[in-house]
Amino acid sequence: MMTAIKSRVAPTITNEAAIACIGMYCMAVVMGYGRFLFTATLPDIMVQLSLSTTIAGWLASINYIGYFIGALIAMFVPQRATWQAMTLWAIISVVTTMLLVIPNMSLTLWYIIRLIAGIASGVAMILSSSFVIQNLSPERRSILSAVHYAGIGVGISASAIVTWWLLTLGYHFDVIWLVAGCTSLPLIWLLYAIKPKPVNSLESQLTDSKQHVSVHQSYLNFKRSLYEAISGHYKALALLFVSYILAGFGYISSATFLPVMAAQRLTTQTYAGLMIWLVVGVFAMLSNPLWGALAKRIGEVKTLMGLTVLQAFGMCLPIWFDGALGLYGNAIILGLTFVGMVAMTLTLFKNINPAYSNLLIALATLAYALGQFLGPLVTVALAGEDGNFNAGLLVAAIGLMIGLILIIMFRRQSPTLA
Repeated sequence: MMTAIKSRVAPTITNEAAIACIGMYCMAVVMGYGRFLFTATLPDIMVQLSLSTTIAGWLASINYIGYFIGALIAMFVPQRATWQAMTLWAIISVVTTMLLVIPNMSLTLWYIIRLIAGIASGVAMILSSSFVIQNLSPERRSILSAVHYAGIGVGISASAIVTWWLLTLGYHFDVIWLVAGCTSLPLIWLLYAIKPKPVNSLESQLTDSKQHVSVHQSYLNFKRSLYEAISGHYKALALLFVSYILAGFGYISSATFLPVMAAQRLTTQTYAGLMIWLVVGVFAMLSNPLWGALAKRIGEVKTLMGLTVLQAFGMCLPIWFDGALGLYGNAIILGLTFVGMVAMTLTLFKNINPAYSNLLIALATLAYALGQFLGPLVTVALAGEDGNFNAGLLVAAIGLMIGLILIIMFRRQSPTLA
């Protein structure tokens, strides 16, 4: 009787499409809310808390420091503990989202919460991707992994819709973050429902004996794996790593402050910033299938080159056109390109040395996080007291074009991957 009740309350989900949809939900929570809800609510946060552009930039960057740390943590999670670690950090992401409802919270506490939220998003994003893809059959992996990664765009769109809805009802960022956290709670139950089957006791004992190693031995194992992963690929990896840092730097300069720019420029349109942010999310959902199909025809390198040029062009639109045309154009191109650039670059890292793809992808995520940390700081420094973001967008575009040159050099260095 108790077993039947338990199975109804917490069923086991094994269907691949359902797992991909749960993965999409997880990405929407830990990325869309955990990272990008801050962008949607930033104009209201700055008004309600009387924050300067500089402090807003630091609050954004501290989250990306956390993402960097989260990527480091994910690198050392044992394969057998993927589900447990993913679930733990997804719960932490939900909790840190809800904590921002605390009234009169000190700036120090804001920094701490945003740092922890960044760590949670970094760990949960990497481990959920690993867990979901491992549970997909090879013949359905391409299609269903695109469903999983669409969660980033879903989360961005949801953050815009929830923020718009509650602002029109007269609420502010604190209630918005609480509602976002509450709508994330079902994820915890769903993650429990896809809990992997326990291995038999003999396999468990053998696995545990392999995992119980000293910290020093773990370091030596990591050092050896790192050497084997990059051996013979130094120049190609260096070119791709630096280009990926510049990709992170380029897109985040716009992604962090796009609603703020809309609030500054489109003063007669009350919720223009949220509409623009919704556009980013919608086009981010569409991007993966679109660019995945193109990459099958012309290859990942050429697709990545085209996306980089397109994103750099998008960064220049708000500089060339001061009104709605420049901002909406930037939003469309940003949504179309940034998820696709991540997917193409991570595929290239995986293909350089497939035997160490997880390690290389984790290191690539660190590079991307470094670019995301630097982007807001450089942008607010160039914005000055006037809060004009044009200089930051121009630097982002230049950085992306330098990244393009590095990708071209990478293509010449590794013609088999082109």
